[in-house]
Amino acid sequence: MLKGLLKTSDSVVDALLRLTLAAVFFPHGAQKVLGWFGGHGLVGTWGFFTWKMGIPPFLVALVFMAEFLGPIGLFFGFLTRVAAFGIFCVMATAAAMVHFKFGFFMNWSGAMPAGQEGFEYHLLALGLCLAVMARGAGAFSIDRALSK
Repeated sequence: MLKGLLKTSDSVVDALLRLTLAAVFFPHGAQKVLGWFGGHGLVGTWGFFTWKMGIPPFLVALVFMAEFLGPIGLFFGFLTRVAAFGIFCVMATAAAMVHFKFGFFMNWSGAMPAGQEGFEYHLLALGLCLAVMARGAGAFSIDRALSK
């Protein structure tokens, strides 16, 4: 089973998909865990998710792992499919539970109040996650080295 999880091509395109997903999601995880990029950090985000949104603590821990550790794994190409699956789950849940009700489009013009974004971004992220889960880490990855 582990061999199938790590199996990948030596494709540079697959590596670019993986690295793009890592680059997009690392800042989100760093906001939540480290407080970088204007985020509230671990304590602030934990409190918001558990108290304000009512998300069970174990699920909040999984979100933090998916959005912070997942991109680090993706950067190195380690357990790539697992990392992409974690991000996929977070994005699918966010789209369904929060963003779907605001329609398709992002709030590009700033006309809507903060946080009232459509699911357009989430749809792109989901597609990228699916591609990475299907294709694997590609070239320049730990998964590739381990699968040989």
